Amino acid sequence: MKKIITITLNPSIDKSASVDNMVPEKKLICYNDKYEPGGGGINVARAITKLGGKATAIYLAGGHNGKFLTDLIKSENVESVFVECKNETRENFIIYDKSKKNQYRFGFPGSAILENEWKSLLEKVTSMDDIDFIVASGSVPQGISNNIFKEIAKLATQKNAKLIIDSSGIALQNCLQEKIFLWKPNLNELGIVAGLKDIAKEDVVTIAKEIIKKNQIEVIVVSLGAQGAIAVTKEDCFKITPPPTLTLSTVGAGDSMVGGIVWKLKNNCRLIEALQYGVACGTAATIHLGTELCNRKTADEIFKKTIVETLT
Repeated sequence: MKKIITITLNPSIDKSASVDNMVPEKKLICYNDKYEPGGGGINVARAITKLGGKATAIYLAGGHNGKFLTDLIKSENVESVFVECKNETRENFIIYDKSKKNQYRFGFPGSAILENEWKSLLEKVTSMDDIDFIVASGSVPQGISNNIFKEIAKLATQKNAKLIIDSSGIALQNCLQEKIFLWKPNLNELGIVAGLKDIAKEDVVTIAKEIIKKNQIEVIVVSLGAQGAIAVTKEDCFKITPPPTLTLSTVGAGDSMVGGIVWKLKNNCRLIEALQYGVACGTAATIHLGTELCNRKTADEIFKKTIVETLT
């Protein structure tokens, strides 16, 4: 059976907790603490597993945190392949202020990756056969070539696998002329690629179609947060809107969206249904505190209430 693999270049240990009131210069007591594996591709693989599917997470891991990361991934029964690194895997912190109902996210950049380490990761992908989808998601840490996604895109083409990218920056821009099945930017990321600032939702279709015309991207899915997403292909445009929900945390929402899309596509669903389910999964992730991802029951319920509108 063909596989879904995800690639994470900058994984993390995601630590989340709550405090009664966030105030400066005082010792704050944290509770409801939780430790979860993090990083774009890892979260996508976790989401697919939670939905009842299978995905292999390929990632870089170093030091004590890297070992802890691998233990956390294994505890969720996610298939994984990792490359051991010299430098320590990073940590991220998410604190929920109960009194003000605000969430604070502290993200760290991650340690530098050595050339032999990221090249070893590419070799792991090269050695794999029967790949259906490759998901490259998350940030690119220091030390990794700005052509990393370009190399991954070429591997996907060689293996006749569909490539999905959820990232930004120079490495993303350097690969856009390669064959990409789906790219998932937000409004800001779409604007950077288009060389524009402050994109309005009304302009998304025109801008996305121009990017598709100039490159080899089949689908662009622009995430709009609680308002859902706009999906654009060469022929079609859709706006997918979820029902109103109480948002407690946005951590992992985008990764849950990608996981839902890929999982449905793997099950031979039509693209529009996969996109609709992806939005449902992203929304399902936001109703939980901290770094918890979507779950199938909630995603299925939200999916029934999503609205799909054809745009012109």
